[in-house]
Amino acid sequence: MIEKMTFLNISGPKEDIDRMVDTYLGKYPIHLENALSELSEVRDLYPYIQANPYKEWLDKAESFRTRLPEGAVPGRALAPEEAQDVLREVEGELRQNEQHLPELKAELAESQDLLQKISPFRTLPAEVSEIIKFRFIKIRFGRIPRDLYKKFDRYVYDDLNMIFLKTEMDDEYVWGICFIAPGHLEKTEAVLSSLHFERVWVPDEYNGMPDAAYEKLNIKCRKLTDEIGKIRERSDELLRRRADEILSAGEVMKRRTQQFDVRKYAACTKDREVVYYILCGWMGEEDAKSFIAETEKDPKVTCIEEDAQQITYENPPTRLKNPGLFKPFEMYIKMYGLPSYKELDPTIFVALTYSFLFGAMFGDLGQGLLLLIGGFILYKKKNMALAGIISTAGFFSSIFGIMFGSIFGFEDIIPALWLRPMTAITALPVVGSLNTVFVVAVAFGMFLILTTMILHIVNAVRAGDKGEQWFDKSGAAGFVFYLMVCLSIILVMTGRKLPGTILLVILIGLPLLAFVLKEPLANLVEKKKPLIEGGIGMFFVQAFFELFETMLSFFSNTLSFVRVGAFAVSHAAMMEVVLMLAGAENGGSPNWLVVVLGNIFVCGLEGLVVGIQVLRLEYYEMFSHFYKGDGREFKPFLTGREENNA
Repeated sequence: MIEKMTFLNISGPKEDIDRMVDTYLGKYPIHLENALSELSEVRDLYPYIQANPYKEWLDKAESFRTRLPEGAVPGRALAPEEAQDVLREVEGELRQNEQHLPELKAELAESQDLLQKISPFRTLPAEVSEIIKFRFIKIRFGRIPRDLYKKFDRYVYDDLNMIFLKTEMDDEYVWGICFIAPGHLEKTEAVLSSLHFERVWVPDEYNGMPDAAYEKLNIKCRKLTDEIGKIRERSDELLRRRADEILSAGEVMKRRTQQFDVRKYAACTKDREVVYYILCGWMGEEDAKSFIAETEKDPKVTCIEEDAQQITYENPPTRLKNPGLFKPFEMYIKMYGLPSYKELDPTIFVALTYSFLFGAMFGDLGQGLLLLIGGFILYKKKNMALAGIISTAGFFSSIFGIMFGSIFGFEDIIPALWLRPMTAITALPVVGSLNTVFVVAVAFGMFLILTTMILHIVNAVRAGDKGEQWFDKSGAAGFVFYLMVCLSIILVMTGRKLPGTILLVILIGLPLLAFVLKEPLANLVEKKKPLIEGGIGMFFVQAFFELFETMLSFFSNTLSFVRVGAFAVSHAAMMEVVLMLAGAENGGSPNWLVVVLGNIFVCGLEGLVVGIQVLRLEYYEMFSHFYKGDGREFKPFLTGREENNA
């Protein structure tokens, strides 16, 4: 069901907006609209612009929260001033503890960079500073890709006036030092560049041998890392010690930030030197009554109520409100699209038809009970909507398991109250013998399609669309046509006589004519002109193809329900294979391990496939007749209030 909405205009002195939100509006879920847009015809309105002073505090609280251990919970409720004091104190203590942290990090980064640069050359048997100071020999530190180094060593090295001293080699590169003779620098660098030689700039502030300098730097890096780690440990301990206060302060700042941001939706106006704010939004009917009753004695708050049915310029947001048993199925509705405010909520219809069809396609008492119990436990513990759907579907699977006489695939333990899907056969005129579940599935599909047409007519009446109501393929004309076709098929299949030819022509021919002339008839009823847009010839060509598509869709929609019977038969067949593999097909002693594993496999695989196929029937064969799903979601501005007031 869709909760009835009320449109509220709330106003008061500009400086009183925070008190109003904190005292009244914060208690109720409200879907705010932009007041400037909603009241576009009102003159002298301007936006309420003001920087949020709580945003900075919220950012600080969030930065502290990310460093807290898992499992921390808020403490006592804090006033806004107390929350700011807590965050200010924590920030001060952290700043004092971490005042040298940036310097240490910079020094560590510099040392690690130096360490990385000297690492490949630490085996060099000379001081780096002395080598760099050579006057007559040019020095180049660097690396060559390993695959190119082989070519360099074999074909190029002997032709160059240089010495390459290899110092280190890994999987990708060969590191070393080039000693280049005077006058050959330019040529040598060109050759090295062609071999993808990458020069490394090694600083000359090392004293002593490279391996000693490397070890010294390594020790320095470890000391700096330890010192930084100790500072962070002290900060983490400080945050752990005040975790409850930090989380409480964060909640206060989050709430205050949200409340302050109400200004984004507000408009301001001036009257007799007093500036007023104006807020507009949608609230549930019951919540609106409570809000109005609570604020009517407050001289600083004015609230004007407008009924959603009387507002034609705005489409109210949709807030679903269904009984707990059907609430999990709202997930499927939201996946397709929420109903518009004046549209029927199909949640209960989907819940009943989905569960019933799933049970018919997956009829087994034992497996159904497993789905029922497992889904129920998950739904209660994890509040998973899908688990609630599985539990409800499992209940219907159990019912059909009793009807089919099947429990974990065994069909000789309990009697079938209705039939065995694989063996029940029905003889029909014209078509011959068919599996009974196929016949029943198609008949039930006809009933569901007729039901969806009734729902379409109701939606059209609620929307005031007479063309859709009377002349659409899913409207009154479509209902009469499809009903007469279904009745004719049933009469033929049961060996009874058809109604008179004239009656059939009237009840089938007139709806077909209504399909063809839908546009002009709808325009005539609604007094719109012209009755036909474009040429008459093109109109009839288009109408013919639309009529052909309509007939094809009726046929395919009806035939799609054969899959219900097909899956009922395939489920029984799969379980028969499992029992055959377990050696229990002739009443022998079964291999229980095979039985258990087979049931798990069938329950998981076929349960998933059946669930998807039933959802397909809902979306394509039923929703296509009556449901648009073009509504917009009700989004309470103050997050967290929706759950508390649902």
